[in-house]
Amino acid sequence: MEEKRRSKRMPIRLELAVSRLFQQEKIENLDKKTPIIVIDVSKHGIGFITTSDLPTGFYFNAKLDLGSPENSLYCVVQIIRKTEREDGTIAYGCEFVGMAPVLNYIFDNYEAMVENA
Repeated sequence: MEEKRRSKRMPIRLELAVSRLFQQEKIENLDKKTPIIVIDVSKHGIGFITTSDLPTGFYFNAKLDLGSPENSLYCVVQIIRKTEREDGTIAYGCEFVGMAPVLNYIFDNYEAMVENA
């Protein structure tokens, strides 16, 4: 199968907690913080798994720590795809919204760290 991604996916293991989703005028508060395990990251987005059913098209705020304090990133993420997995979890594909290209150095630094590990 031909790879159609705009940028290389890199493995990562992060935990996020989402307590609020938003989409234009709609805001969806979650009863508890939804645990999320981020499994990969690229310059354009993240992939994660969770047991919660989150709506596609919604956004959430995230802080990603990519290996060091200078490689921390605050961003807005949009959920664009979800797939149910056999183990009962749901895999999500998300893209960064409004990310300035000047922040690409953070992903370059992370990629170099992953390749040297």
